[in-house]
Amino acid sequence: MTEARATTPSLPPRRWDIFCQVIDNFGDVGVCWRLAADLAARGHQVRLFMDDPGALTWMAPQGAEGVSVLPWPVEAPQEAPGDVVIEAFGCEIPEAFVAAVARKHRHAAPGVLWINLEYLSAEGYVERCHALPSLLMSGPAAGMTRWFFYPGFTERTGGLLREPDLQARQERFDRAVWRARHGLSESDTAVSLFCYEPPHLAEVLKASLVAPETQWLVTPGRAESATRAAIASGSPVFSPEEIQRIRYLPLSPQSEFDELLWACDLNFVRGEDSLVRALWAGQPFVWQIYPQHDNAHHDKLYAFLDWLQAPESLRQMHALWNGIATEGIAAAGIHTLSNKPVWNKDIVAEWRACARCARDRLLRQNDLLTQLLGFVAEKS
Repeated sequence: MTEARATTPSLPPRRWDIFCQVIDNFGDVGVCWRLAADLAARGHQVRLFMDDPGALTWMAPQGAEGVSVLPWPVEAPQEAPGDVVIEAFGCEIPEAFVAAVARKHRHAAPGVLWINLEYLSAEGYVERCHALPSLLMSGPAAGMTRWFFYPGFTERTGGLLREPDLQARQERFDRAVWRARHGLSESDTAVSLFCYEPPHLAEVLKASLVAPETQWLVTPGRAESATRAAIASGSPVFSPEEIQRIRYLPLSPQSEFDELLWACDLNFVRGEDSLVRALWAGQPFVWQIYPQHDNAHHDKLYAFLDWLQAPESLRQMHALWNGIATEGIAAAGIHTLSNKPVWNKDIVAEWRACARCARDRLLRQNDLLTQLLGFVAEKS
């Protein structure tokens, strides 16, 4: 792998306020915590305001020096707002806090930099909108500028979160030891599952378990509930031997989730944070995008698959997994019938080659925080 020589921009330590309202359980928390922890690791002080920080008790039980997790504010802060304010995923900062930001901005130099960190997408608007200003026309912060910062997969976007030591951690990781500790042999096909409620989950589980070496590792929460429901539905019927090859994992910190992705032969991930981690893992993966009532996520998925340069079999698997289409599945070499494997070694090898090419392209770009620090240095 050729990694970009990311040089952290020359930016004196700043105080950052990050705001996060949790919508999608773990993903919003995961992204904001990784950003906060990475900022602190690079010498900055961070206050992370969250309306539901409960997941951090297991996601980041060790905390991080330099990061304070605070409840969602309803009043102006006793201490002055930070030098940089980030509202993640379009959340709305309470008006009293906004008023305090505006007061500091008027009286301090260089003022407060206000950034809206947007959702991750490969759609074309991301390149067009990344780093654009938005002048606030009303409210207590009227006259201030808010900047849009879009994560993305190309050099004309804000990039993806990637800690500076991530690659070194992965290179030190002993995959064989991890698999042995989890009762897996090297000949097993280990599949991790982190999902919402995929419409064809039961079919995929059943068809994959036709191969006796397949072992599923299911994460807690919605993935576990969906899996248990699929088995309990009775259609298809799972044999006791097949059910034994579906294991349920406990809650784990982010670092251990990374290891799960590194150790498995195929990863099913969901949302934003785990997608990025699956990309860095360089293993074959299938992404379940966050469902939306107007199916706007379909375009988002297609744009990502285009960027990924996904082979047809992987595109078809994503269409099946996301409930978009089922036509052409068999023609692409993927079967959903219970008497045929849902994938084979050749298909997985093709998906792995695709994933690693994508990772190599991403590694030639600077990570999101390096770009964000450069942006703050430029605008301050």
